[in-house]
Amino acid sequence: MNDFDLRDATIADAGAMLALLRSVATEGDSLPFMNDVERGFIDSQWLGARGCVVAYRGDLLLGMYRYGANMPGRGSHIATATFLVAQQSRGQGVGRSLVRHSIDSARASGFRAMQFNQVLATNTAALSLYRSLGFKRVGRIPEAFAHPRDGYVTAYVMYLDLRQPRCGD
Repeated sequence: MNDFDLRDATIADAGAMLALLRSVATEGDSLPFMNDVERGFIDSQWLGARGCVVAYRGDLLLGMYRYGANMPGRGSHIATATFLVAQQSRGQGVGRSLVRHSIDSARASGFRAMQFNQVLATNTAALSLYRSLGFKRVGRIPEAFAHPRDGYVTAYVMYLDLRQPRCGD
């Protein structure tokens, strides 16, 4: 059992969410965002998303995710999501709980599939997690990301058919 709680994010979480986003962006090895992200980005892109969930242990924000349609209109039946886990909370099941929750939320909302558009080849922890939950690599984008240490690295497109039974239990 996890010693943290998952819940819908609220405006009261915005400051902690912004700090986490800036921290992960500063690491520079998983998100395309720069560390100068403004508060309005949290309000519009995170709290304004179809679903935005936070993981807390007491008053400490451990991680968060947002999900929604990958594309508008005729592509809106496929969900996408973005996940952030605080550096000190990695390896504790927070990411797995967030991803599972997003899959369940997307499935319950009627999405047919989930697609992650840019998972870096160097982000082996995320790739391993996604594969363990049934995601398949369906695309490869060479030199998609300017990594601060590794230069231009490949990114993968990961896909999960939500009409299939839940995997990774």
